[in-house]
Amino acid sequence: MTGPRSIFDVAGRAMSAQLVRMNTTASNLANAGGVAGSEAGAYRSIKPVFRTSYDQASGLATVDVQQVVTAGPAPTRRHDPSHPLANADGDVFDAAVDETRELVDMMETARNYQNNVEVLQTAKSLILDTLKLGR
Repeated sequence: MTGPRSIFDVAGRAMSAQLVRMNTTASNLANAGGVAGSEAGAYRSIKPVFRTSYDQASGLATVDVQQVVTAGPAPTRRHDPSHPLANADGDVFDAAVDETRELVDMMETARNYQNNVEVLQTAKSLILDTLKLGR
């Protein structure tokens, strides 16, 4: 980024990162309970990898999403020969999604997003109050 960062840029970028986190969590929850005929075809949880960005000029740091990766345990093999997706051995593979963990992540993400909204609102109020002093 060129030029020093402002609090609006820091909070906006943090909100954008939390939005990616919320979308990956929603994707994980949407795929919970999914079944596939092979381990490779089974859904695995995805998580964003964050990278801190520090701006020397302003002394402010923020976060960016570096990438989204597959994370967590391998899909669970279950013997169910009557399942239409069962492989030749009669096994199916359940999606590797820990629904409880995903729900906790979703609540934490929503709180982090809301905290950044409050930072933006406070900064806006302070700027407006400062402008009123100049009148």
